Amino acid sequence: MQLITVYTAFSPVDADLVRSRLEAADFHPAVVHDIAALSVEGYSGTTGGILVQVPDQEAEDAAEFLRSEDNQQDT
Repeated sequence: MQLITVYTAFSPVDADLVRSRLEAADFHPAVVHDIAALSVEGYSGTTGGILVQVPDQEAEDAAEFLRSEDNQQDT
């Protein structure tokens, strides 16, 4: 199983919120690079951010879920 990035955050709080939303929708997310971002100020910005990833078989559906959630919040 390969993990695919469906969201990139530059704040651990933002990444954790997205992880929680995905878990509530029965996806299986993992957050990568969050500990390093907490230990070194500015680290997440220089390394491409904190990654929220899901298993490859869930990636397309998870990305669509996040897009639809964002669209609902905009209205």
